[in-house]
Amino acid sequence: MKYQQYDIPLPLSNYIDRIFHYKNFIPDHSIERVVPTGNIFLLIELDGFERSTYDDDLNPDGYFRNSWVSGIQKAHINISAHRDSEMMVIQFKPDGAMPFFHRPVHELTDSIRSTDYYFGSSIHLLREAILKKSEVNGKFQLVERWLSDIIDQQYSTPQEISQMIDLLTNAPFSRHHDLINTYPKTQKNLINQFKKYCGISPKVLHRIFRFNALLNIIHEKEKIVWTDIVYETGYTDQSHFIKEFQRFSGFNPSKYIENNYNDSLPNFFPLDREG
Repeated sequence: MKYQQYDIPLPLSNYIDRIFHYKNFIPDHSIERVVPTGNIFLLIELDGFERSTYDDDLNPDGYFRNSWVSGIQKAHINISAHRDSEMMVIQFKPDGAMPFFHRPVHELTDSIRSTDYYFGSSIHLLREAILKKSEVNGKFQLVERWLSDIIDQQYSTPQEISQMIDLLTNAPFSRHHDLINTYPKTQKNLINQFKKYCGISPKVLHRIFRFNALLNIIHEKEKIVWTDIVYETGYTDQSHFIKEFQRFSGFNPSKYIENNYNDSLPNFFPLDREG
């Protein structure tokens, strides 16, 4: 697979984690599971393939093509993987999407939707222009120009909310109660602001950050001792750990190791790998 990432300029880099393009993806599976990361994604397919989502019995339950947006997910989702696929992906920061969507983003939570409702014909014109560009840098520049045209910074997150997100991001294994007690306003205000700008509560977002940090720890360890990991990552007990692991990944920890997912990319698990 050929993967390239764009060097995002200001002010877009205040709102967007990554803009990346990939092509010639040759997976050894057709369905993969994705764990929540705390981000909203805007995806533009450049290969003509229709994508599908699947329930946990691997029955198709959604179809997407051209361009779509995946809101913040509170649990894992199952998506199709295609040979020779090509996509352009915009990954917003946890609180970075609202200046581009111009509305509270909680309506996107746990959903995958067509971009038409949010961007109208402009997203289709962007896709057509990207398809005409042969060089990846030219494709990236089109995306940058489009984002710069639609951004409205009056929808930016208040500073105290951004600071709280940074705190949760940088301390995934700390006690949630200790962190949110530093917020200068009421807890009700904090929850409402998070849902407006991030789509979910601070507690759920912190749990997602913790689980992703946990996966990175597992990915780097040569020997997995679950009792040590439970203690290291701040879960109250093993039962709580297993429940969270199941919710976010769809597997219990033992099944996760049995399938060698600790050797896969931390956020993507092939469900029907060949051989």
